[in-house]
Amino acid sequence: MENDPNGMITESYNIAGITEEECRSIFFGWALAFNQDLDPIHAIKEFLKAYESKYPQHPMNKVLREGITEHNLNPSRRVRGKNRLK
Repeated sequence: MENDPNGMITESYNIAGITEEECRSIFFGWALAFNQDLDPIHAIKEFLKAYESKYPQHPMNKVLREGITEHNLNPSRRVRGKNRLK
């Protein structure tokens, strides 16, 4: 998957008994390695589209949904950060 070049998110769905805390750690690692030229919200929505119905009770679904929610609570945070660097 283009949005998961290291397979971090994809592999999390294959780990039996993974906890929400472990999913958060994986998500954080993915976010740090994510290509900043791409849209992370689009990527998260693609993950949910690909995995949520297949793994409805998986804790990564909650983590991914929170990633979208947090962004929507403060959508200008990322933009402001980029403007400060210019």
